[in-house]
Amino acid sequence: MKLKPLGDKVVLKQKEAEEKTKSGIILTASAQEKPQEAVVVAVGPGGVVDGKEVTMYVKEGDQVIYQKYAGTDVKLGDEEYIIVRQNDIIALVEE
Repeated sequence: MKLKPLGDKVVLKQKEAEEKTKSGIILTASAQEKPQEAVVVAVGPGGVVDGKEVTMYVKEGDQVIYQKYAGTDVKLGDEEYIIVRQNDIIALVEE
């Protein structure tokens, strides 16, 4: 199965939560903070959304940081995704 977002929506695959702190302390599942960093899996076509022209600036494979409480969590098979609007993405991560 494949997700195909509509309008200005972007499908993200969230990175795994850190299981250890930098000092080596192992965190329980309840103490692990949900990361805000993800990889773009699919991008909608953009176009006119809410009466405004939207150009999509992200593409599949981009690493991004998105707003903390943004999006809709979706489970498809064994995979979990987050669907957000492009304006919920606050930065591209470049290496």
